[in-house]
Amino acid sequence: MTNRLFIALPLAAALALPALAQTASQDQSQAQTQPAASSTTTTTDSATGKAPLTPPSREGFWGHLNPFARKRYVQRQVEPIRDRVNELDDLTAANSKNIKDVDSRAQAGIKLASDKADAADQHAVDAGNKATAAQQTAQQANTRVTNVETVVSNIDQYKAQNQTEIRFRPGQTVLSKTAKDAIDQMATAVKGQRGYIFEVQGFSSGSGQTAITTSQKMAESVVRYLVLAHDIPVYRIYLVGMGNAPVASDEAGAKHVSGGRVEISLLKNDLEQLSANTGAPIVDQTQQPK
Repeated sequence: MTNRLFIALPLAAALALPALAQTASQDQSQAQTQPAASSTTTTTDSATGKAPLTPPSREGFWGHLNPFARKRYVQRQVEPIRDRVNELDDLTAANSKNIKDVDSRAQAGIKLASDKADAADQHAVDAGNKATAAQQTAQQANTRVTNVETVVSNIDQYKAQNQTEIRFRPGQTVLSKTAKDAIDQMATAVKGQRGYIFEVQGFSSGSGQTAITTSQKMAESVVRYLVLAHDIPVYRIYLVGMGNAPVASDEAGAKHVSGGRVEISLLKNDLEQLSANTGAPIVDQTQQPK
């Protein structure tokens, strides 16, 4: 019995020593963690804003490694580290999200600024095109005004365009086939035009009032044919019976005509040219309704 007692006492002491050592380590770790927990003041020196973890000054009765450490003891030692790691993960995720938000807002702002710059460039191009078109229109208007002023200043300046002469036998006032063909050629050329007049001058042999009357009758036959056959307005025809007036010639002096003749002259001003240049119809103010 005594031998068994001597054997049991050392065995119980050997089994009790690890429990005592672990209890002492737990008490020491609790004593160390309590000041650390009480001193968990926020700081800006770490990412989490908390004070950094400090390793214990002593690690228990067994030194660096306790071969008899229990699971709860290990969890208690690892739990603060795991919490800090989780907090760092949360901060990393929040920072990533903030960076993405800032980047997306920056990209949206850059795109908006680029769109506004493109719109401003387009408006500038449109304004330049409109200014160029306005300048061209002003130049065209100035050119047309210049043409109108030129035509208006020369509106009563008629220029001879065509001339023909019709011969009559003595005492004859009726137009022959050849005379009508010549008149048709002149009248057809001015059909649909404006700014022209016909000057009809009759000449007759003889003297005095008789020659004037005869020359006027020959000229009237030409005027009548122009009005009836070609619808030439009467206000566009100027008739003059010249009688036996002398006709200028290349010889030394003027000479009187023998027989009867009528000179038909087509005179035109610049109204037709003005209409062609401006592209707008010209209203002849001298025209009278038929």
